[in-house]
Amino acid sequence: MSNNPLEQLSRRERQIMDIVYRLGQATVNAVLAELPDPPSYSSVRTHLTILEQKGHLIHEVDGPRYQYKPTVSRKNVRNSALQHLLRNFFDDSREKLVSALLDNQAAKLSDEELDNLSQLIADIKKRGD
Repeated sequence: MSNNPLEQLSRRERQIMDIVYRLGQATVNAVLAELPDPPSYSSVRTHLTILEQKGHLIHEVDGPRYQYKPTVSRKNVRNSALQHLLRNFFDDSREKLVSALLDNQAAKLSDEELDNLSQLIADIKKRGD
């Protein structure tokens, strides 16, 4: 896998991985229920098998069903995706990234969220990071 394990996935594979990450683990039926414009059961099963062959998923047998789980933690994927965003869209500038988030009118922050962010910044300054 590349530095960003989800970088080389098709749109449908990425949708499936998003569902498995959100649910923590998933059966074919669980994925099928969550997919927009869902394909057939056998198509979803095939996608899950391909994702397993690519090393993104593992499965455990649960009676007659397979439970699929990600092989890479959500935290690691999140960090990898964030590094990808920083490098490719924000010139490796955390300031530009945070500024874009804060300037986004669609994502208005509550006073509580702003207070929490201010506290995080203050804590980081105290630590000297």
